Amino acid sequence: MSRRLLLPALSASGPAPLYQQIVDGLKREVSEGRIGAGTALPSFRNLAEDLLVSVITVKRAYEELEREGIIYRRQGLGTFVAESAPDRSREAKQDRALTLLREALREATEAGLTPRDVARLLRSLTRPEGASRHATSRR
Repeated sequence: MSRRLLLPALSASGPAPLYQQIVDGLKREVSEGRIGAGTALPSFRNLAEDLLVSVITVKRAYEELEREGIIYRRQGLGTFVAESAPDRSREAKQDRALTLLREALREATEAGLTPRDVARLLRSLTRPEGASRHATSRR
């Protein structure tokens, strides 16, 4: 039985290796509730065919997800999303957000912005009108 998994398109020229793009895509789908706990995932071969990547790439992604407790495998039954996956995926996304915020703070400090300036910018981005205004502003 073939199960389809809808992930964003992969790019060999993207910022991350293909297996990592699969890992990130699956985590995003789980954390945003589009793939629920207990959901059966495609086999290595089926997902590789769907994504036009090698079976080895999918195997590496699944192994990484299994190490992180996002998925589990049952011999003869298949691969499934773990019950704790939504929480683990959210934790991973929070960790990534923290890393990006640290990088942004470093860049802002190097650009001469004060902590107050950075806080003001962040507050403006969290307001509904602020996100679109800053996306188009050129300071």
